[in-house]
Amino acid sequence: MDPIIAATHADPYPYYARLRAEGGLVFHQGLKLWVASSAPAVAAVLAHGDCHVRPAAEPVPKAIVGGLAGKVFGQLMRMNEGERQRCPRSAIEPGLALIDAHEVNALVAARLITPDADGLYNALFRGPVCVLAALLGFSPAQGRAISEVTADFVACLSPLSDPLQLETAHTAAEQLRGYFIELLDDPGNKSSLLAGIRARFAGDPETLIANLMGLFSQTYEATAGLIGNAMLALIRNPSLLRDATRVDDLIAEVQRFDPSVQNTRRFVTAPCEIEGVSLSSGDVILVLLASANRDPQLNDDPDAFLLDRPQRRSFTFGAGRHQCPGRQLALSIASATLKEILAHQPALDRLTWEYRPSLNGRIPVFRNSPPCHPNRSATNSTNTFSLGSDFLERG
Repeated sequence: MDPIIAATHADPYPYYARLRAEGGLVFHQGLKLWVASSAPAVAAVLAHGDCHVRPAAEPVPKAIVGGLAGKVFGQLMRMNEGERQRCPRSAIEPGLALIDAHEVNALVAARLITPDADGLYNALFRGPVCVLAALLGFSPAQGRAISEVTADFVACLSPLSDPLQLETAHTAAEQLRGYFIELLDDPGNKSSLLAGIRARFAGDPETLIANLMGLFSQTYEATAGLIGNAMLALIRNPSLLRDATRVDDLIAEVQRFDPSVQNTRRFVTAPCEIEGVSLSSGDVILVLLASANRDPQLNDDPDAFLLDRPQRRSFTFGAGRHQCPGRQLALSIASATLKEILAHQPALDRLTWEYRPSLNGRIPVFRNSPPCHPNRSATNSTNTFSLGSDFLERG
């Protein structure tokens, strides 16, 4: 086990606890980087002005620097500092915070969800992007197409993508850009969200387009993981289904207890000291958000799953200048989607799952499987999990 493998391990949390016991900010000899695992260390790194989101010598990953996906990457507010981060953020964040949860619920309810594995995949990965597309003024048909293209575009954000996936990501970036050019030129667009963003944005139109594309890429995987990990919480603890009105609380606790984004990175740009540790320019810090969420210094009884957790605190959506601007929208989409899934009474006892390959994400993908013996559950090396057929009755 190491801090990167941990993201898709069946249960990384005991390992995270051992890391915290060794010190909040320590050097990992195997990975040749610093690891921030405690809540104080994670908070300090995320707040420090000399800890940037990209290395100074490589603002865009070398693998994509020559294509449109690389150009988009270089304009994303979450991949920049200073004015290149503040300008698009100040235009986009206020509108996301004002989105009405009832509108999100209606958009989710309007989508066809089937209770099989294919239907769940679409609900988790395609649905959230379709909701965001509708909020920006795209038609339902455009939203469905955009969700497909976004699936290809997100490959440019992963170091695990192969050359073919990266080439496809460049093509997807061209397609997404085309959709937004048409949207911004449409005089009939009635989206209050888009109108507010445009009124607040004063920069290059290409930067605006890039960051709207970035909203889709963030929504695609992170929201899918949040919904999927909430389903795993129900599979592991069927008693949670007894009160169907607590889905909002369930999602809120899942994002703390088993987040879809397990870690992020920061790159030290000048000599500094954090939590008593001297760091040098060029050092890399792996920031274990999921570990900090389970730190007793942040939450009492952190390894307990509590719907009624008082003063719930979490680093899942980041902190400080790079805190995710779409936090409330992600929670609303996840809650609305999970409610719709449960309304269709999926045969959760017929599902298996495994995590998508990732260096930082914890995103389950579900598959159908033959029913197992009512008194037997199974776990294998690919993180497959199933429950007895009495699951729904017990709920």
